[in-house]
Amino acid sequence: MNSKYENEARVRWGDTDAYRQHTEKTKHYTKEKWAEINEGLMAIFAEFAACRSVGASADSAEAQALAAKLQAHITEHYYTCTHEILAGLGQMYIADERFRQNIDQYGDGTAAYASAAIAAYCKGRTGK
Repeated sequence: MNSKYENEARVRWGDTDAYRQHTEKTKHYTKEKWAEINEGLMAIFAEFAACRSVGASADSAEAQALAAKLQAHITEHYYTCTHEILAGLGQMYIADERFRQNIDQYGDGTAAYASAAIAAYCKGRTGK
């Protein structure tokens, strides 16, 4: 985890199962492993940007497949990413300027597009 945000994450989510899973799953990650996993995560956002650039709607099969791919990546490398957690992440990608700017490095609007795709993917799956 980026030490810059580690304390913030601990304060916000330290008492959650996801945080405990994250701590356990990542405790032996090397700097290289972190880089590899984070590159994989960002590659998914680059795919969201490419999907958006060809005019696919956020609820298209392509965008929905990317939302599922993102969820699987998070679950495999960080913690079990439930539909509720994924929906919350999607909202955070646009509500938190740091996330929005990081994701929008692939093109302005990528964070909003990914957020909309995640919302469409999670709709009906979260009980909300």
